Amino acid sequence: MSIPILHVKSEEIDNTEKRRKYKISIIGCGRNGVLHAYLFAEAGFKIICVDANRAVVNNLAKGKTPFLRRKIEPLLKKHVRNGCLSATNDVEKAVAQSDVILITTRAEIDRKKKVNYLDLEKTCKHVGSSLQRGSLIIIMSIIGPTAAEGLIRENLENTSGFKAGVDFGLAFSPVRRVDEQTPEKLAECKRIVAATDKDSLNAASTVLGTITKEGVVETSDVKTAEAATLFEAVHHYTSIALANELARFCEKARIDYLKAREIAEASACSLLVLPTVIGGSIRDKPYLLLDEAENLGVRLRIPVIAREINEELLKHVVGLIREALRSCGKTLRRANISLLGISQMPNMKDTPKVSSKELAKILEAKGAKVSLYDPYLSAGELIDLGYPLKKNIRNTMESVDCIVILTGHDRFKRLNLKKLKIMARMPAAIVDLEGIINPEKVEKEGLVYRGLGRGVWTK
Repeated sequence: MSIPILHVKSEEIDNTEKRRKYKISIIGCGRNGVLHAYLFAEAGFKIICVDANRAVVNNLAKGKTPFLRRKIEPLLKKHVRNGCLSATNDVEKAVAQSDVILITTRAEIDRKKKVNYLDLEKTCKHVGSSLQRGSLIIIMSIIGPTAAEGLIRENLENTSGFKAGVDFGLAFSPVRRVDEQTPEKLAECKRIVAATDKDSLNAASTVLGTITKEGVVETSDVKTAEAATLFEAVHHYTSIALANELARFCEKARIDYLKAREIAEASACSLLVLPTVIGGSIRDKPYLLLDEAENLGVRLRIPVIAREINEELLKHVVGLIREALRSCGKTLRRANISLLGISQMPNMKDTPKVSSKELAKILEAKGAKVSLYDPYLSAGELIDLGYPLKKNIRNTMESVDCIVILTGHDRFKRLNLKKLKIMARMPAAIVDLEGIINPEKVEKEGLVYRGLGRGVWTK
């Protein structure tokens, strides 16, 4: 007989045999959910992955995942074979047999740029309808500070008929920068754990402590904990906006932003980040904060400006490509453009960047012929993007007018410029958004170079 999860102590789940007595349901199997499924399965718990998407469920039931495949798929398959990991789209059934329920459902941003909690509300109602007394629920997604104890607690209590902190545990431990996470990073991340009652706080900290090497930061102030996580995300977002703005300055001032950043880091504790086209869940974070600020009648200026800068960067990238082609005596119309690097993270099989599809769509609308290449992704995995996929790096060079580097895979650093010069439709250009190619070497081979923030080109 296992000890109820709300009263379990760390020594009572300090090995695989003890942990195997407990079941954890993970609601929502995107990156956040699957990473936690992997870590908790590795720690020894029995895992039920729950998702409304049947394709996701079918793949997870076979131990397959669309990202970080080389890292985690072999072990996911092992846990499936051992009966320690299963997948379903039946939320109620999974919750009814679970000790711990992790909810990773995100708040969505609609077309009008308004925060929409409908999916999260629906998830809470499904969970509440079959919640068992004594269970522990942990919210793993970043939400607005007032939504945590209001919307979530209210829906769970009203649907279940139970009271949080009395009949079931409710805690919050949002994951920061989820799109950048890998199993190793997540395990080394010090987690914030918040709950208003002692049992929920202790239980959540004990459970999460089995998958983190750095321990947890506990607090009974849920609203402030949610705010802290959201503030950190918005701070990161605004730092990128500043980097993107400085990058544009450097391009005109004939300065290499990467070298300036390198000098700043060598001489001081620099906080300069790399300029980048933002995609994925990080885009949502300023909207979550701005939505809450609007409801409170507070006007936040910096997040608004940061949002404008970051959302305009894709247009600037198109401008760099147009300028590079113009230096080659060409236009965007009918230009053959190859986008290199589609996966979210460099040097691994990962989900495609949202910005890759957006950029391809803009270029195509302007008359360019766009193709994609990523050494870590197959044609089948990129079929949803709707653009031709090159089989190898050689194919990307054939009759190309411009190569755009979107993800800085190491093998792109070794791009054979001499071969490109022979195979491309010269004069041709390279637009490097990741800062991995030496501009001087590119120009030495007679190619045109443009790079985000790298104002050192001469052609």
